[in-house]
Amino acid sequence: MREEVQYDRAIDIPGLVLSTARFAEFRFEPHYHLDCHIALVTDGVQRQTYQGESLLLSRGAIQLMPPGEVHDGTAGADESYTLHTFRISPALLAGLGEEVTGRHYLPSQPAMVLRDARLANELLRAHASLRHASADPLLNEARVLDLFESIFSRLLRPAPQIVAGALSPQQFGLARDFMEANIADKIVLEDLAVLLGLERFRFLKLFKRTVGMTPHAWLLRLRLERAVELIRVNRDMAITDVAHAVGFFDQSHFTRAFSRAYGVTPARFQRPGVNFLQGDFVTGQ
Repeated sequence: MREEVQYDRAIDIPGLVLSTARFAEFRFEPHYHLDCHIALVTDGVQRQTYQGESLLLSRGAIQLMPPGEVHDGTAGADESYTLHTFRISPALLAGLGEEVTGRHYLPSQPAMVLRDARLANELLRAHASLRHASADPLLNEARVLDLFESIFSRLLRPAPQIVAGALSPQQFGLARDFMEANIADKIVLEDLAVLLGLERFRFLKLFKRTVGMTPHAWLLRLRLERAVELIRVNRDMAITDVAHAVGFFDQSHFTRAFSRAYGVTPARFQRPGVNFLQGDFVTGQ
């Protein structure tokens, strides 16, 4: 069987590298990393030796490997396996840890394996999303923060900080006005958090509690609603131009999001005199 290895950098999250690999005969000799690794096996089994102990990693297991720990790795039971890895720089880990836990330092963590199928599946979905350059940076930042909150909640060392309260009407108004004014541009979580004088993690929690949607979901709906207005007013406007005007840099992404929201594609919605039984709108009026 052919072995494959692919590395991807998460463009909007400096310090994060993602890898996906399929191994059969390749063997990792004893080695260590200068960054933190979170590894998940999706198919097959990896056999690993760490501090004289033999481990078997299979689907549903999450391995947390801190910098400097010596370990090896090979296929278990003479069969191939698929490995997905998050490689997290010390600077990124420290920054995320401080935001999520409220601590200015993180206690050293030994290498460990968490058996948590639900969290493993969440990590795998995030891994797949972060590999796509077209994904919304606001969504990716939120996913990374949410996942680290889940990991620290599972470890309880240190536990995530408790974020109480909600945004004031003035704070929400500032965030809303900023998103409306910059709808055609790339908006990241830090833009909104800094505007309100908050850290990203705190802003994310307060925004969701205030409006019942994540910042990404709220911004996505705003972009789609503005797209509807543009199509209604400018029947001859190219769909690509509509997408770009409201902040979608990929027309296929725009079409998928529009169809999920309204039950029809933007091109079909643009046609005058057509009534739809599905979705929120009746065109031609």
